[in-house]
Amino acid sequence: MLDAEQTAVLDAYKRVQQAMIDKDIETLNELYLDGATFRHMSGKVQTKDEFFGEIADGILNYYKYKIDNLVIAVNGETATLTADVTLDAKVYGSSGSWTLPVNVKFRKIADKWYLGDK
Repeated sequence: MLDAEQTAVLDAYKRVQQAMIDKDIETLNELYLDGATFRHMSGKVQTKDEFFGEIADGILNYYKYKIDNLVIAVNGETATLTADVTLDAKVYGSSGSWTLPVNVKFRKIADKWYLGDK
């Protein structure tokens, strides 16, 4: 059972996943802290602008996600979400379903959780 803070962290993560599916760049920009970077399963690292640009341009297309083995650790104003996330997507021309280990850092600012550790 998740407590209120863990639930708030999970809700922020789910909002990001849905924003990726919806190509809602405004919500993604709202939820990710400036300076956040993204590492793809290929090892490629991108800035927020690069990653969100590829979502908006249809290079990265996300259709569905599933979260398994969820663990959320909250320590004051920081939190970490670890899980196995299965994504149904079409990325760089390849369609499929991939299960990825995720380890996402969060920071609480003015009672709201944001992704990133800056």
